[in-house]
Amino acid sequence: CGMRTTKCQLLVTSLCVMLLGLSIATLSTVTHYGLRFTLISNISLDSNTYRVIHHTAFYSGICLSMTLILAALLSSAATVRESRCLSAMGFFCFALAFCGLIPAACWRYTHSTEVEGSVMDVYDFVYEEVRRNTSSFRRLELTAIHEAFLCCGKHSPFGDTTNVENETCPPGQVHDEGQDCLREIQDFLKKHMDFVFWLLGIAIGFTVYGMILTSFLWFSIHFSSNLYRKGKYILR
Repeated sequence: CGMRTTKCQLLVTSLCVMLLGLSIATLSTVTHYGLRFTLISNISLDSNTYRVIHHTAFYSGICLSMTLILAALLSSAATVRESRCLSAMGFFCFALAFCGLIPAACWRYTHSTEVEGSVMDVYDFVYEEVRRNTSSFRRLELTAIHEAFLCCGKHSPFGDTTNVENETCPPGQVHDEGQDCLREIQDFLKKHMDFVFWLLGIAIGFTVYGMILTSFLWFSIHFSSNLYRKGKYILR
């Protein structure tokens, strides 16, 4: 009865882990190919760290999602076939995913301000280039940022910036405190990073639970097979 309950719990957990893996893969893809993220990545200079963060987050998320999906498939197969080998492999994949999720969650907690700062540095650079009228190409980039983030300009300490905003803001967009681009970018990234953190936290919880269930399933299969062998007699 206990083994049957464990198998049911493991199947449900495997399904949840697979959904979490697909969610992480989807989020990584959206983060990498989303309009706002790709726009900032293409504009950022080589000295800016955002481009490195952008690519690293994508590949790390894909690797984590594949590990979670593989762990879910192996644990499901181990449950159906009652295989010690598959349950051990499922436990290993859960442990591997756990070792990847913990650093990812810690990095998000300790470096979230670095991500926000790198993106706002990109906007500051483009804005000041346009304000000094040094590049018409930068004006197109600033217009694209305003249209992507639905914001308009910023409060600059260098004086009146009305001309910059009139040239680069979307039609009908009125510049006020609520539409300051630095604040809009910061709020957007904070919401995105909070969602990432909660998704990683849920994945960590299910990963630990999956490790416990797969180990319990392995011991259950091991002892039940030993008891089955003990019940056999050989006549000589």
